[in-house]
Amino acid sequence: MQPPEDGDGRSFVEVMSEKYSPENFPCRRAPGMGVVVVPITGPQGSPMKDRLNLPRLLVLNSCGISRAGEQAEIAAFCSHVMELDLSHNKLQDWHEISKIVSNIPNLEFLNLSSNPLAGLTLEPRCAEAFSRVRCLVLNNTQVSWDNVLLLTQEIPELEELFLCLNEYSSLSTSSAVCPSLRLLHITDNSLQDWAEVRKFGSTFPSLESLVMANNNLASIQDSKDILQRLFPNLRNINLHNSGLNRWEDIEKLNFFPKLVEVRLQGIPLLQTYTNAERRSLMIAQLPAISMLNGSVVTDSEREDAERFFIRYHLDYPEEELPYRYHSLVTKYGKLEPLAEVDLRPRCRAQVEVHCEEKVEQLNIRLDQTVAELRKQLTTVVQLSTNSMRLYYINKDSAFGPEEMKYNTRALHSYSIQDGDEILVVPKIK
Repeated sequence: MQPPEDGDGRSFVEVMSEKYSPENFPCRRAPGMGVVVVPITGPQGSPMKDRLNLPRLLVLNSCGISRAGEQAEIAAFCSHVMELDLSHNKLQDWHEISKIVSNIPNLEFLNLSSNPLAGLTLEPRCAEAFSRVRCLVLNNTQVSWDNVLLLTQEIPELEELFLCLNEYSSLSTSSAVCPSLRLLHITDNSLQDWAEVRKFGSTFPSLESLVMANNNLASIQDSKDILQRLFPNLRNINLHNSGLNRWEDIEKLNFFPKLVEVRLQGIPLLQTYTNAERRSLMIAQLPAISMLNGSVVTDSEREDAERFFIRYHLDYPEEELPYRYHSLVTKYGKLEPLAEVDLRPRCRAQVEVHCEEKVEQLNIRLDQTVAELRKQLTTVVQLSTNSMRLYYINKDSAFGPEEMKYNTRALHSYSIQDGDEILVVPKIK
């Protein structure tokens, strides 16, 4: 549905009435699968009551909504609605929003993303209307941090909070606590100082997931005691595209007592390493994590990474060795460097070409096919490609000659080595 052109926008009730009118849904649907048109069997309590049954997930995004409309209508239609998407509308008055929310008694999920909420005053009695919400999405609204804190105080069972793209750089402090919050998603803001992140721990003591991708955090400045006290329940953290540039900051992730999942890509610290080095060094530095950048860390991968970590630092001066190095040496001992083995396939081989009584030494390319070898041999054995049969003889094998029947097969698939033989047999006409 396209937003209207008028500047005042439309009401929640108007949009709901239009989108879910019987004319737009002529076919009856099963309960729970959308709008159900029920027969009219008596006086209607409102123009549409007894004719419409809205779905539990109500999506009214990008509809130009700026106000609530008749509250009795909202209460009549939305008593069973549990999820409401009002993103990309024109709501810019907390009173109007509270009129909508307060009349949806079972509302648990509310998305207000991309509504212009900057600079608006939120009164406590309006915030009380949100008290039943468990998941609140306020992305790209520029809602003030003070209003966020007021909402969290009035929502006793809030579990998930999304605050992306709100241009936060500094956050006010509050003595109030929201003990129910488990997930805070605050990506794409302007947080730089860890002192701001510290406030999440004091405000949301039960926080389990903290998603802070695309904030330019320069370092993790707290000590082990502070991190353990402020984030006792944190299980996963996302620091993608942050400004971390010291291994000391990575080591501090070990101070979160329950941390098991880390996402850390696009940080300056890791730019000079290969992908394999990045993952191995990170796994070795974080012994308690079980997921790194979305992939499970297996026991064998961890052992390989820890052994790699030791060998990687063998030539470092004693004063530059990380603390983790010494604990791993205690575990595995001081390992020797791995022998370098070139596993690339050979490019060429020196073979003997036998044709009747004739023997020629020939250097052949192993990346070519049997058909290409036939062409190369035409000048050596004076036979056309269609007049010869080829056999490969492995000098170290007890098996007899292997006919090279398939013209498209690559020579390196035969594992040809220097000194092996190619037998050319003229075809009998």
